[in-house]
Amino acid sequence: MSSIRILSDQVANQIAAGEVIERPAAVVKELVENSIDAGARRLEVEFRHGGRSYMRVEDDGRGMVRDDALLSLERHATSKILEASDLDLITSFGFRGEALPSVASVSRFLLRTRSSREAVGTEVLVNSGKILHVRDCGMPPGTRIEVSHLFNSVPARRKFLKTDPTEAGHIINCVRLYALAHPDKAFTLIDNGRVLFQSPPCENLRDRIGEIFGRKLLGDLLEIDESGDGLRLHGFIGRPGVGRSTRHETVTFVNRRPVDSRTLVYALLESYHASLGKGRHPVAFLFLEMDSRGVDVNVHPAKREIRFREEGRVRRFVVQAVLRRLQSAGREMGVSQPGPDARALSASPGPAVRLAPSESGGAPRISPSTPVRGEDESPRSQPQIGAGPTGEGRNRGDRSDGDRPSRPLLDWRFLGLIQGRLAVFERENGLILVDRRAAHERVMYEEVLRRFEKEKPVVQTLLFPVPLEVDGVAAGLLQEHREFLLASGFEVAPFGRNFFRVETAPDWISPEEVEPFLRDLIGSMKEENLSSSRPALARERFAKLAAARAVRLGDRCGETELVSLVLNLLACEQPLTNPQGRPTLIEIDQGELDRRFQRR
Repeated sequence: MSSIRILSDQVANQIAAGEVIERPAAVVKELVENSIDAGARRLEVEFRHGGRSYMRVEDDGRGMVRDDALLSLERHATSKILEASDLDLITSFGFRGEALPSVASVSRFLLRTRSSREAVGTEVLVNSGKILHVRDCGMPPGTRIEVSHLFNSVPARRKFLKTDPTEAGHIINCVRLYALAHPDKAFTLIDNGRVLFQSPPCENLRDRIGEIFGRKLLGDLLEIDESGDGLRLHGFIGRPGVGRSTRHETVTFVNRRPVDSRTLVYALLESYHASLGKGRHPVAFLFLEMDSRGVDVNVHPAKREIRFREEGRVRRFVVQAVLRRLQSAGREMGVSQPGPDARALSASPGPAVRLAPSESGGAPRISPSTPVRGEDESPRSQPQIGAGPTGEGRNRGDRSDGDRPSRPLLDWRFLGLIQGRLAVFERENGLILVDRRAAHERVMYEEVLRRFEKEKPVVQTLLFPVPLEVDGVAAGLLQEHREFLLASGFEVAPFGRNFFRVETAPDWISPEEVEPFLRDLIGSMKEENLSSSRPALARERFAKLAAARAVRLGDRCGETELVSLVLNLLACEQPLTNPQGRPTLIEIDQGELDRRFQRR
């Protein structure tokens, strides 16, 4: 008896569904693409419970006659290609002919469609791949598809779905991408009966960006339109210094198709390396247009990923185009591009500092052996957490040794700063270099965590409430995490559709940094790095963002401040690294110095 057999159509469709339909957002993506290919001018998308219970996509496109409606539910039935060579000239979104039969095989699927040539429409009801009825129906020209009970016939797949808010976020992001790609079309998005996004046809991309991401963002964008070597790059990019902590607002399209392309993302990051801080992602809405024969969109079953035939050529073009636009923006503002920082090394010797072990035997403590006078006693731009009159703050390591036997004291002598960021200390057996930023981040991180654990946040009531306009996804996340934000010191009050006012903020953040910090926080919420269901992880992520965002270092720094900083750092539980694991200080002993100078 043969061990090889032909799979039934139902099983084959369910396997195909596993490749194409991985979550509810994938269903919406396929249906929206079909609507756009059908020439729709108006699309309405509705879903409930993250799409797992119900999804609907309705359009005013060409529609189908009865024979085509039935044929569309057969595998590999497509009107987009006829032979293999057509794959090199694909200009439509859908072409595999697998989407509708795959969706219908794992859900309760209702298709209603009418061609303008027909007097009545056609209704087809399918349940888990089995056609239940085909009949006439009344409806305007266009297509309406309802998908309910997704993966009910495949329970194992249903278990892998995330929470409703997470799945809803993926659907919203998907519709948002296609709305950006086609500003000339009207889009409506409805979640559990609530309209999240509704935009009429827009005259240009700029208006559509304002509809989705808020009008305030438009002031931070630069229009770009560069052509050459058979390529064209157009859209909008963020001004120098405008960045986000995540890639949610780095959006790329190739021939109007939303894509995930490492080539384009890395080209953008390279272009902004001198315009954004480390770990920040540029804001970009970029469209690359090129000959369809130069890009392969058939790499992935869901067509999320693409492959360029000449990746080096595309990358060079994008980098050069974005750099030219950033440089022209600098010239328009009368600012030259930043060059390398050549701060002089301050090598004047300072007072000795004595280092002694802490009571617990862990991190040592230091204290000035003589009064220290800073060269720059003006208030610093970075926050001094818990600083007292002496500027030493809460030093948990600065406590009496009691009856413990004394240990030999080590002398540290402050020498100066290197490039304004590395504090250099001399000791008997070598040198110690302290990274100011990394040290401040560690101190800030642990202080914020302590406030979460032991006391209510110290808040400041903002003299002028900070307005915050966000997209529909972010608005829902802010509402969902409102209690967590309040517990951390942020009072964020709704003030209209997708609009909020920040009334209070923690005392460690300056008012002008409130909005950027909250936008970074929203990015973490979107990536599920900050969930109220896991409060400990949420507090840790919040503290890391606070440490990275709140620390602002001035060019100059007095000795008093540096000594105070090291006091606070060595009192931390983990003083040797910042919250991201980067070293806060390094030690170079005399043996290493001798080896480098070939003295032995």
